[in-house]
Amino acid sequence: MQLNKNVVYKALGISLCVFCISFAAGLASAADTALSNYQQDRAACMDGRSAQDRATCLRDAGAALNEARHGKLKDDDASVYQKNAQIRCNALPDADRPDCIRRMSGQDTTVSGSVSGGGVLRETTTIHVAPPPPATAPVEPMYPNMPAGSAPR
Repeated sequence: MQLNKNVVYKALGISLCVFCISFAAGLASAADTALSNYQQDRAACMDGRSAQDRATCLRDAGAALNEARHGKLKDDDASVYQKNAQIRCNALPDADRPDCIRRMSGQDTTVSGSVSGGGVLRETTTIHVAPPPPATAPVEPMYPNMPAGSAPR
């Protein structure tokens, strides 16, 4: 059975239209998200909830919106942050590196502070048990022949 060319072309056309509509919907969704983020950022700038002065904050919010519209603004995933932490820890001396990696992974770590407050403080408590003191030899009495309980005068 041979298909009619018109039927094939119509099917391809419909498929192409469906693809374009779904692609445009994805772009519209990204644009809506970018605009929503911009409005939130702008509100934070106007309310003084930003760590920047108002002019700088508004300029950064506008630049972020522009980058998002061009598809250049993206959230980094956890692997990028983990890689950056590894690079920072590798710059430390060998003795400090394992503690740094443990601290950056969040294992047994308390995190406080904020970037806007001047920095994030990560505190890890490591308990090292002291080695037992060396065994000491028994003390020899000063007067070996003296009976017990009597003291020299």
